[in-house]
Amino acid sequence: MASVIGKRVGGKTYYYLAHTGRVNGAPRITSQRYLGTAEDIAAALDGAAGSPDGTRHLAFGDVAAVWSTLERLQVRSAIDDVLGSRKAKVSIGTYFALAVLHRATAPGTDLAQWWADSAASRFVRPRIAAAAVQDDEFWRATRRLTRAQLERIEEAVSARVREHLPEPILLAVDVPNFATYAESETAAASPAGLSTVVTRDGAIPLASSVYRREGAVPFGVSADRLASRVAGPVTLVFETGQHAQLDLDDGRHFVGALPLGDYPELLARPASARRSVGPDRFAGVTALDTHAVVSGTTRRVVLTHSAKLHAAQARGFAQALSSATRQLDGLALALAAGTNRRPREQVLTEIARITRVRWVDRVLSTRLTGTRPAELRLEWRVDENARSRLDEEYFGKQLLVTDHDWPVADVITAYRARYHLDSTFRQLNGPFVAASAPRRHWTEHRIAVHSLVSVLATAVTHVMRQEADRAGLDLSVRELLDLLSRIGETVLRYPSTGGRPRTRRLLTCRDAVQQKLFDLFGLDAYAP
Repeated sequence: MASVIGKRVGGKTYYYLAHTGRVNGAPRITSQRYLGTAEDIAAALDGAAGSPDGTRHLAFGDVAAVWSTLERLQVRSAIDDVLGSRKAKVSIGTYFALAVLHRATAPGTDLAQWWADSAASRFVRPRIAAAAVQDDEFWRATRRLTRAQLERIEEAVSARVREHLPEPILLAVDVPNFATYAESETAAASPAGLSTVVTRDGAIPLASSVYRREGAVPFGVSADRLASRVAGPVTLVFETGQHAQLDLDDGRHFVGALPLGDYPELLARPASARRSVGPDRFAGVTALDTHAVVSGTTRRVVLTHSAKLHAAQARGFAQALSSATRQLDGLALALAAGTNRRPREQVLTEIARITRVRWVDRVLSTRLTGTRPAELRLEWRVDENARSRLDEEYFGKQLLVTDHDWPVADVITAYRARYHLDSTFRQLNGPFVAASAPRRHWTEHRIAVHSLVSVLATAVTHVMRQEADRAGLDLSVRELLDLLSRIGETVLRYPSTGGRPRTRRLLTCRDAVQQKLFDLFGLDAYAP
């Protein structure tokens, strides 16, 4: 008779396969075979199972990291506390948390399909039935929420976020190209903008207001309304051209951009006048901290130059100039053939269209001779001196104005908050937001709910980005989530040995940076 027995040695249990029989009429162990520890036996069984007969690959790293952050910030409970107790299998707080998790890790995909293809169903507790994780169920759960409730949800989550931050310096930022909503693939698109208050460090949204681009209230008015919700001083951050719409002498703090062309004397200053901003935060960025007359008053201005921006603008300009000269060559050849039938005014309009590209008209000159269509001839040339001045005086530069006495690095950080927001919103929203199938109208309520999910997803991912930065990893949100998304979960399915099929779960290998992120966000707690 065979049986497995265990022996406890040094705090560990070791197992043996024992055969028993009768010796002189009494039961005795006649032989025994060492099997090893429980882990040894499990490994042996896995090996005996042979090759798996199927595998599944699930999203794990980015999903687990975002969910870990949501749980640490207590987003679910913050929302449910605001709305009060409701009898539902899945609370509205949980639905919002799942929507944020979905938007951050797989924007633009079907909610149900994402749930099936991710490891979230394994570690989200309490367990949620797959039938409840669908777009229709989310909209059904949120359909009765009022605008006031949505604002209280945002404020409650923001309060939880602020508990994890030192007292932040707040900025009011306008993102005019927040999203575009389409009722159908053929309907006219409706663009929307977003005014928001964010932290200077990390650009973490704390309060927001979505608006239709048509008939929008002035940015300053919107900023004042948002400032009342965060109960703190707010600095306005504005883009080139917006300063003409703002009263810079009304007592509000500001950081904004000015048109470069309005200050040629600053652009002509040599590169030796600029100083390095700091290799740690702004590698390759130099700045001139000085003063200039803005809106009739002498104010502090900071002229910055970025080597990275310079290279990107130079490449873009070279491509635009090459495209324009090719088109002009083609037009010149067509006119030289003598078969042109268009009047001179139409040809001039065509030339203006070709050269009406940023900076191209500064270096490219054209000359159209002749009066009758068949006699028209075109000549063009590139002014290399003007091209050199453009490269030296414009490329890579921005001119910022502020009333703050912050260090230059903090001024630049504040101004760049809008770029961080715009980049994340583009990633989360895509080129446009189409209604999910079956297609429904984007009502004001749906736009408000969708916008809140996007803002909360931005807040959570920007918190993650800030934490990674503090850990020595300089990553954009896109880079951060991309690295995490490469940590996948593979499910191996082995043939049944008489009961249910057996499965084994493995995580993909991680490089040094991924392992650092794995540890930073505590993903070991969610690993299989």
